[in-house]
Formats: sequence, structure tokens, C-alpha cells
Amino acid sequence: MNKTTKGKTEIQFIYMTTGSKDEARIIGRELVQSRLAACVNIFDNMNSFYMWEGKLQDDNEVVLVAKTTRKQVPKLIEKVKSIHRYDCPCIVSLPVIDGNPDFLRWIENEVD
Repeated sequence: MNKTTKGKTEIQFIYMTTGSKDEARIIGRELVQSRLAACVNIFDNMNSFYMWEGKLQDDNEVVLVAKTTRKQVPKLIEKVKSIHRYDCPCIVSLPVIDGNPDFLRWIENEVD
């Protein structure tokens, strides 16, 4: 059975955005190779509206979802920030409440 904290798994999905598929692939590959994430999914061609420096932005971005453990989140965030081209990249951790125990265990086994 997977590890739990007060009824929640230790698994986290990390939602991130980048400005290009190439950058997303670099980040995803680095996170998996360094064992900070078991898997990274990339969703290309997302449209984003946001305010930046007082101006409305309308950009195409790429979404990444990394599967990791709560313990690895701080290291993962620092790694992404060190290679990301944005000044203030979107990196947010979403707790996984429940799921396929075999899959959750696989994530735990794949990260250091």
C-alpha cells in the first residue's frame, strides 16, 4: 500500500507551464533523469491569458504535469526554476488524494 499522511497519499502532481514544447521537453527529461519525477506529461498548444507588468498577455504555452512525491517537491521546484526561461514560472503542487495503488507505488519507487 502507498504511504499516506492523514488519509492522503504522499503523491503530488506538479502543474507547470512553459513557452515552448522544446523547453517543456528539456524540463521533463531533466526531471525524470534526475529522478525528481517518475513521469512528466506534456500538453502542447494551450492558450493563456494573463496580466504581466500591467499588460494583458495572450500567449500559446505548453503544460507539463510531473508525478512525484511530496518529499521531492522543493527539489523539483528549484530544478525547474534553474532551467526555466520565465522570470516567474508557474509551478504548483496538487495533492493526489487517491488512485490506483499500483500506480501510486510505482511513482514512489521511481523517485529518489
